[in-house]
Amino acid sequence: MATDYHHGVRVVEVSDGTRPIRTISTAVIGVVVTGSDADATTFPLNRPALVTDIATAVGKAGDSGTIPYVLDAIKDHGSPAVVVVRVEEGETDAETTSNVIGTTVNGQKTGLQALTAAKANLGVTPRILGVPGLDNQAVTAEMVSIAKLTRAFVYANAHGCETKEAAALYRDNFGARELMLIWPDFVSYDTINSADHTEWAVARALGLRAAIDEDTGWHKTLSNVEVEGVTGISKDVFWDLQNPSTDAGYLNGKDVTTLIRKEGFRFWGSRTCSSDPLFCFENYTRTAQVLADTMAEAHFWAMDKPLHPTMARDIVDGVNAKFRELTRNNYLIGGSAWYDPTKNDKDTLKAGKLLISYDYTPVPPLENLLFEQKITDDYLVDFAAQMTA
Repeated sequence: MATDYHHGVRVVEVSDGTRPIRTISTAVIGVVVTGSDADATTFPLNRPALVTDIATAVGKAGDSGTIPYVLDAIKDHGSPAVVVVRVEEGETDAETTSNVIGTTVNGQKTGLQALTAAKANLGVTPRILGVPGLDNQAVTAEMVSIAKLTRAFVYANAHGCETKEAAALYRDNFGARELMLIWPDFVSYDTINSADHTEWAVARALGLRAAIDEDTGWHKTLSNVEVEGVTGISKDVFWDLQNPSTDAGYLNGKDVTTLIRKEGFRFWGSRTCSSDPLFCFENYTRTAQVLADTMAEAHFWAMDKPLHPTMARDIVDGVNAKFRELTRNNYLIGGSAWYDPTKNDKDTLKAGKLLISYDYTPVPPLENLLFEQKITDDYLVDFAAQMTA
């Protein structure tokens, strides 16, 4: 001990000071798929499998079920980390839904539940969730509950909806900030059957979302970025950039993201299904999730350390340094942290509790740009002077 008698020199290492805060990884996709002839070693049934080389994984996905189409759609936008849970296709749609939702058997989670085991088993947390082709209302509701547990975001189809009005009505089944609904689907060429087929827009959304996270950042929404590998849209969606009275405008006004063709094919819409206007935009929800996990995970080092004023100061300084970095790089408009004495009285401090407050402003997407145009004769006043210029 430092207080023991010693005739000589000792060095005591002091570890006070701010710690750098690393932003959590957001471009990790989590999917549940079917595929009876997929390689069972690469994609074991009801176990989370980590794919880091998606081009190789596509070759082991087989030709049946949803897995080859889902992985191919993601591959067209890059090679993100993907946590894949393969489940059995049931005798009926209801049985397949049960398999997708999953449960716990002998201590092991199946279906969607297995995504919550990814961190412990694979060291990654899926942040972008989808079940393309199988995302009916029950599955989507379960995905949302998983997303709330893991601070992830869900992309789902307005399942079974044949019209924009049905899609808008379907949206009323949800009120979660963690969910974006998409309608209709894309069309692409199916190399398995050598024909055009309906391409699940959700699968493309997953790949594109991960690509945007890597190339631009989680503060940019899914909307108005070119989608790769598609050739058409499965339903007629009228869209015009300057006209609000369109099919696309109707869907966006009902919090449904739609698809448009303009310099390629694109998702159009940035809204979630949130009942809270504070999280109406996709990037508002994801910003809140990223900040919460980043700040929490970055302070594992502080747990069980002596609660001294210098440590509290170091925590505040570290968080403020991170906010300055995020603001400087345009991920936030601004943010700051502080210690509030009124929320940290002697009794809470004595009990080992420390509360650090912070606020932030996310970056709003430009959803509605308005130009004011008027005619004037002001530029005719110096007509003669302009002739001699």
